[in-house]
Amino acid sequence: MKKNIYSILRGRFLISDDSFKNWRIIIFISVLAIVMIASSHSADKKVYEIARLTNEVKELRSAFVDKRGKLMRLKKESYVETKMKERGIEISLNPPTKIIVKSNQE
Repeated sequence: MKKNIYSILRGRFLISDDSFKNWRIIIFISVLAIVMIASSHSADKKVYEIARLTNEVKELRSAFVDKRGKLMRLKKESYVETKMKERGIEISLNPPTKIIVKSNQE
């Protein structure tokens, strides 16, 4: 047992006669480890991108709600009336009349 462990630590399994099998397994495991590390980095990058986009969506939604509220205030008749009074335009006391145009093609 002690001899086997000492042989592994010295690396004799890499230079022995049947070491080609060992090298194939070592290379295969190394490639799998590299693929796993690359996959992990890719997943982390996607998680950070999702978090950034989520924050951006929250900011845009907040801005949208703010602008919509401002638009609702600007559309109110009382607000428009006060702004027009500042410019010297007042609400007409006479209601609008409907003009009907008849064609003479009959």
